[in-house]
Amino acid sequence: MSHRFVWIDIPVLDLDRAVAFYSAVFGEPVRIETGPGFRFGLIPHSGDDVAGCLYVPSDDNKPCPNGALVYLNADGRMAQAEAAVAAHGGKVLQPSHKIGPHGWRSVVLDSEGNRIALHSMTP
Repeated sequence: MSHRFVWIDIPVLDLDRAVAFYSAVFGEPVRIETGPGFRFGLIPHSGDDVAGCLYVPSDDNKPCPNGALVYLNADGRMAQAEAAVAAHGGKVLQPSHKIGPHGWRSVVLDSEGNRIALHSMTP
């Protein structure tokens, strides 16, 4: 088993707004996928990368500022990702800071109210 995490669902209130937010933070497009009974934003990935999506949840699963902290890859573009957070309706809670030998992280609220972390091995 190469990954302990295989998929991540990030609940959102407004899919189009969240797609714009995450596309800006990742620096590449989040693609909307549709099918019978579903519509979600597919987070960019390739090969056997861990993947995930943005989706409008049912009543039992909503955006949350204090749940599990998911780290998203912003390797080599931490400053651009933090700037995109603020420019697209999010808020930087903890600016980029060193996390020992594990690189750098920034904790942010996304445009929907989810607390997430951005991670990079370089500042």
